[in-house]
Amino acid sequence: MYKIFEKLSSMKIIPVIVINDASKSVALANALNEGGLPCAEVTFRTAAAADAIREMTKACPEMLVGAGTILTPEQAIAAIDAGAKFTVAPGLNPLTVSYCVAKGVPMLPGVCTPSEVEQGLSLGLDVLKFFPAEAAGGVNMLKALSGPYKDLKFLPTGGINQKNLREYLALKNVIACGGSWFVSEKLIEENNFSEITKLTREAVSLANS
Repeated sequence: MYKIFEKLSSMKIIPVIVINDASKSVALANALNEGGLPCAEVTFRTAAAADAIREMTKACPEMLVGAGTILTPEQAIAAIDAGAKFTVAPGLNPLTVSYCVAKGVPMLPGVCTPSEVEQGLSLGLDVLKFFPAEAAGGVNMLKALSGPYKDLKFLPTGGINQKNLREYLALKNVIACGGSWFVSEKLIEENNFSEITKLTREAVSLANS
């Protein structure tokens, strides 16, 4: 397991971020840090993603900033060049995974079936994203996967919130959970970083309770 995954495991929650304006990224990074969560997964769902990662890593070099929604090797290149320390994808594209592995950058491709899990194993991965978590069977599916894949770990994302977070974190094969309820696109757009700090602090407290 990459050391970065050990760090993510210690944080327990990964903020999944959609940001449309990179000029807000430093304030967002500061809000997360103040809330006790020095990490972020900046999704490549907007044109601002690479610049946001670059600004975050420059302003907060100690922060663990990764890139999400990486669909192609080209996006992986842009993310890594911007300073992303890990990459995440909704699905498993062998070309994208192989590129990141070759670069020594941890990649968490998304899986939700045993066949996809085994494809990840064939690529040498021992931690995978479980997505979309709730829609794909949630906690019960992860419990079922823990039988045949005893040494495999997951980072579930999709439909996880303050109501079910602790149930996921209680599973032995879960290293952390991805979530966006405390760092919503709306709050970022409104520059409501004080609320993000408050909600992040509450999420961290919940994860560690």
